[in-house]
Amino acid sequence: MCLALTVNSADPRFQPDLSTTYQPVKCDINCNCDKKEAQCTYERRYAEMSSSSGVLGEDVLSFGNESELVPQRAVFGCENIETGDLYSQRADGIMGLGRGRLSVMDQLVDKGVISDSFSLCYGGMGVGGGAMVLGSIKSPPDMVFTHSDPFRSPYYNIELKEIHVAGKPLKLNSKIFDGKHGTVLDSGTTYAYLPKDAFHAFKDAVTRKVNFLKQIHGLDPNYQDICFSGAGRDVTQLSKVFPQVDMVFTKGQKFSLSPENYLFPHTKVSGAYCLGIFANGDSTTLLGGIVTRNTLVTYDRANDKIGFWKTNCSELWKRLNDSNAPPPVPSAFDGRNTSVEISPSIAPSGLPDTIIPGSLNELHPYRK
Repeated sequence: MCLALTVNSADPRFQPDLSTTYQPVKCDINCNCDKKEAQCTYERRYAEMSSSSGVLGEDVLSFGNESELVPQRAVFGCENIETGDLYSQRADGIMGLGRGRLSVMDQLVDKGVISDSFSLCYGGMGVGGGAMVLGSIKSPPDMVFTHSDPFRSPYYNIELKEIHVAGKPLKLNSKIFDGKHGTVLDSGTTYAYLPKDAFHAFKDAVTRKVNFLKQIHGLDPNYQDICFSGAGRDVTQLSKVFPQVDMVFTKGQKFSLSPENYLFPHTKVSGAYCLGIFANGDSTTLLGGIVTRNTLVTYDRANDKIGFWKTNCSELWKRLNDSNAPPPVPSAFDGRNTSVEISPSIAPSGLPDTIIPGSLNELHPYRK
C-alpha cells in the first residue's frame, strides 16, 4: 500500500487497493525493480536533505473542477517513505514538471492533450494563492523572455548576464553566471543562491542602500543571515526602503525584481527582513521561488525560452485580460481555466553550503 506520510497532510492518504483504476508499473529494463513485488520503484534525494521513495503506479489524474483538462491516465511515484522537509510540510508530495519521461508535462504533451508549455505564478510575501497553467497561454505584450537551452543542462536555465542594484550593475564578469549548470530557475527551491563573489557583491550593494536600517541577527544563530530592522510592517511599501534589483539577460532584456523577490520577513522582529539570497559553494546560480513571487513565469519548452511578467498572481486571470491593471497588491486568489491553485510558503534558512537543483528532472517539490 502506498501512503502519503506527511504529518500535516492537506488531503487523505492514497490507498491503491481502493482504486478500481490503479495499476502498478511492472518491472522492465527501464526501471529499478522490486523483484519480490515485480514492480518498478523510485527514490529521490534533494538538496536540502529531504527524500522520497516508493513504487511507480498508474492511475487517473484529475486536475480539479476549475480545469479545462479532462482526467488523464498517468504514471506517478506512489510514496511509501519520505524524510526531511517533505515529511514536515503541509503540501502533499511533489509534482514533476521538468524534462523527463515520467514528468507530468512530458506525459501530457505525449498524449497530445496540451501544448509543450506551462506557467507558474506564486503569490506575494505573506499572501497565498497563485496558479499553475498546463499548456500555452497568450503571453502579455511586455513579458520579458530569455533563451533556455535544453542541451545546456537537464534543468531549466536562463541566460543571465548582469544583476543591477538600484540601477547600477554589480562589478562582476558576466561569465560568473554561466558556471557548471549556468543560471538555473528552480521553483522547487525556496531561496536563491549565487556564486560566492556574486553573492558578496549583491549583499554589499543592498547593504549600502539601506545603511540607515539596523542590521540584526537572523532566527538561527548557526547561520549568518543578513537581516535589517526598521523597514516597517507594510510589505507593499518595501520598495520605498529597499532598492530595485534588475536581472539583465543576453540581448539586454531587463526584468525588475521587487524587494519581496529577495527578502523574507523576520518572524520574531516586527518590521524586519532578511536577504533570501545566499552564497552557493557550487558555481551554479540557482534562482528559487522567492525570485518569482508575484511573477508569471512561462516555461515555453516548444520554443526554448522562459518568460517573466510582473503581476499580481492572486488576480492573474483578471490582469492577463486587462493591460491597464494597477500594480500588484495582495488579494484573494481567483483561479480558473487550466490552473491549479497553489500556496507556497517561505522557509527559514539553513540549507547546505552547496546548493544544486535536485527537483527538476522528474519530481518537482516546492518546500516550506
